[in-house]
Amino acid sequence: MARKENPRHSVECIEEAEEAVNKLRTALDRSGITLPSLRLEPASYAREAPCPLVELGRCTIDIVRVLTAVLPKEGGVAR
Repeated sequence: MARKENPRHSVECIEEAEEAVNKLRTALDRSGITLPSLRLEPASYAREAPCPLVELGRCTIDIVRVLTAVLPKEGGVAR
């Protein structure tokens, strides 16, 4: 017998993922970084028991360089 997911759990899971994406977008904005396609991947939560995935999207080489510059160096510690 298939187990039914709690609809409230599903909503909370999606809300939590949306909040995480918004926090990431805000943090990137503070660093002058824009990932135009940053969003939840719709197909990842369009099921009975959603498991949201974040689509970071495409960006220019300049943004890749900025990201590389602000991330910890090899052996470094994340902020």
